[in-house]
Amino acid sequence: MLDEQIVTAEIAAMQLGDFSTATIRDIQSLSKVLEEKTGQPFIHLEMGVPGLKPSQIALQAEQKALAEGCAAIYPPNGGIPRIKKAASEFVKAFIGIDIDPLGCIPTTGSMQGTFATFMALSHAFRGTGKDTVLLIQPGFPVQTTQCDVIGLRHVGLDIYNYRGEALIRKLEEMVAEGNICAIVYSNPNNPSWVCFTDEELRGIGQLATRYDFIVLEDLAYFAMDFRRDLSHPYAAPYQATVARYTDNYVLWVSGSKAFSYAGQRIGVTCIGNRMYHRVFAPLQENFGVGEFGNFFCNRLMYTLSSGTTHSVQHAMAALMEAACSGAYNFLDDVKEYGRRAAFMKKVLLRNGFYLVYDNDMGEPLADGFYFTVQYPGMTDLELTKALMYYGISVYPLDTMGSNEQGVRICTSFFKPEQEPLFEERIGHFHRTHPTE
Repeated sequence: MLDEQIVTAEIAAMQLGDFSTATIRDIQSLSKVLEEKTGQPFIHLEMGVPGLKPSQIALQAEQKALAEGCAAIYPPNGGIPRIKKAASEFVKAFIGIDIDPLGCIPTTGSMQGTFATFMALSHAFRGTGKDTVLLIQPGFPVQTTQCDVIGLRHVGLDIYNYRGEALIRKLEEMVAEGNICAIVYSNPNNPSWVCFTDEELRGIGQLATRYDFIVLEDLAYFAMDFRRDLSHPYAAPYQATVARYTDNYVLWVSGSKAFSYAGQRIGVTCIGNRMYHRVFAPLQENFGVGEFGNFFCNRLMYTLSSGTTHSVQHAMAALMEAACSGAYNFLDDVKEYGRRAAFMKKVLLRNGFYLVYDNDMGEPLADGFYFTVQYPGMTDLELTKALMYYGISVYPLDTMGSNEQGVRICTSFFKPEQEPLFEERIGHFHRTHPTE
């Protein structure tokens, strides 16, 4: 346990109180200060930041592009031909669907892709009464902030009690009101790590067609459901997707997690073929460009950043090309996250903790980038604060749209050499917080 007086003093100095208003950055900052003041290392489980080295394939491709002078040239708003073709092939190889290269648009991380998509929808449905995004939660808190910044209404649905047919019934109840322009979710889910089944995705797709809303599928953790081997190109099983069941979809493929290329900020927004060419009257009337995809590229990407950094497009393209050819198994390295999760779950469950989102339609969850736990007799804010005294930083679920009490554990910064220290600290926590 860390020096109690130092921890208490620093929490007070940062005015964090009961942690109800603490952001991930606040928690990270506090843990860094406590490391310095106590001289003790923290076990950082709060940040959803990749912690693995990137592939040489990406580094060499970007270095080559820079050496050949790409830094002197503006990239096209919709992306260079190489990445558009590579992304289209990647989607075909690992998702099993066809998206024209035209609809594969590189963005400055999927973060920019989500922001631009929300903005496009806010304009496309203007005046129609469809002014609200439905976020399936728990989820990535920044997406609600993006909606707030744009001025787009949003509502949430915690899936804890809604899976299978119950999920589809609840969603239909909500979209039938006529105000929903889009449904957003991550698959696998951040932070619960549940994965929607094909039956659930079929139901969501059918609702999207029937009620005319757009499904926004965040594939930040692409193919990282390690219960199935999704690493072989052009062969089943494929990454599950709603795109098999509706034309009303946009997919976001990130370079950050599965490709460990987070620092260079690269993602690809993949707009379905019919969705790309769909004409929205408000876009035509207000911007002179009615096609959704054309508006996305030549109005939004142009005004937001004039495209995505030229050199990093070559890096992402090279990774996708190598994956499609079978020369690079992009999941081999990131399976380390699953190994870390399995170890930490074992230690936590042995010491009185329990999983919050504890199963996936009756099956065990995959071990991956995230999981969720709680300790008996505590709220999530109390647990977040209490673990600080033991040199462990986590993130409470109530800030992620969950109705359940618990904390998110991220495996990305947890190192093998920390395993003995983690066991020691969690064991000490359990002994000083006995359960009945």
